[in-house]
Amino acid sequence: MSPLPPSSRDGLRLALLYAAVFAGIGVAMPFLPLWLAGLGLGPELIGALVALPILVRIVATAPLVGLIDRGVPPRTLMVAGSLGLAATYALMPASAPLGWPALAGLIVVNAVAGAALVPCLDYQSLAAVRRDARLDYARIRLGGSLGFLAASLLGGWLLGFVGTGGIPNFLAGLELASACGAALLLHRARAAVPASRAPGRVPLPLALWLAIAAGAAIQASHAAVYAFGSIHWGLIGLSPAETGIAWGVGVVAEIGFFAAVGRIGWLRDAPFRLLGLGAAAALLRWGGLLAASGLPALVLPLQALHGLTFGATQLGAMAALSRLAPEGGRGAAQGTYAACAALASASATLASGAAYRAGGGPLAFALMLPMAGLGLVLTVAAARAARR
Repeated sequence: MSPLPPSSRDGLRLALLYAAVFAGIGVAMPFLPLWLAGLGLGPELIGALVALPILVRIVATAPLVGLIDRGVPPRTLMVAGSLGLAATYALMPASAPLGWPALAGLIVVNAVAGAALVPCLDYQSLAAVRRDARLDYARIRLGGSLGFLAASLLGGWLLGFVGTGGIPNFLAGLELASACGAALLLHRARAAVPASRAPGRVPLPLALWLAIAAGAAIQASHAAVYAFGSIHWGLIGLSPAETGIAWGVGVVAEIGFFAAVGRIGWLRDAPFRLLGLGAAAALLRWGGLLAASGLPALVLPLQALHGLTFGATQLGAMAALSRLAPEGGRGAAQGTYAACAALASASATLASGAAYRAGGGPLAFALMLPMAGLGLVLTVAAARAARR
């Protein structure tokens, strides 16, 4: 068998690193709220603690990602960030008896440590795709979905044996593995060469601002299911293993979409069609979850829409950044999107906590419908602005 060409090896290494990073996310996102609930915290406090790292990323992400433009290797940022995540997760069980303020402080440090991981990978992957047209961002990003799927399924299975108390230690182990992955894999991938920096800040076009806002709104509409989906599904009769399967169904759909989208001609290099598809699917998904409280069997098929609500939106936002961001402003554009998405998600998460306390899962999911609708309106506006 002939060896893989350098471009294919770079793509494979980036995909493996996505898998390592998203394994931790695949456990933290669905199951860390369950650990917080097991401490006896109320829905609004859980919503605030889940939103806290999102708020931190609003401030921390752009400066951290911007260090790449100043010569800091992505490998250094990712190894340091993963080690910081491992340390803070390991300390969480000991901090819990000290009260929620101590836990909140650890969550802040945890959020700073992890803020640059995914944007660094996206930055590197988009640069690799622009450098070599044979690479496909969706195929590279597929590694993250596979890592998320494997970790969420394993996490749900393990919870049935060890309970929610083991979640932080499991996360610490995953983040140590991620640090090793970054150290072993990323230095072998060719580094993105920063563009020459023009004096001052390079302005972003209106169409890109609108696309950034659209992607942020659609992704923020996931806030209720991310923060309270696992808790709500447990209340309507799903076991921890079934909850893990529900998250896995969403990621399987995401994997299928990432694998197939390159063969769908009308979606190839079509950021606004992808964003519009994500917004329309979000309206259907959150509307359907309103009915799922009395019909838990609906949870699994509705989770399959995650392939579009997240997958199409992610690809649409990245395609818009790659197409519309000006040279010399690509790093700023990547950081701006991450910050806007974090701000929108934090606001939606806080609102969903209040809605969950007032009306449970149905009200929290209903609150996400206007966010998805706003994303659709902004997508149409972005497409019109790009044609001018």
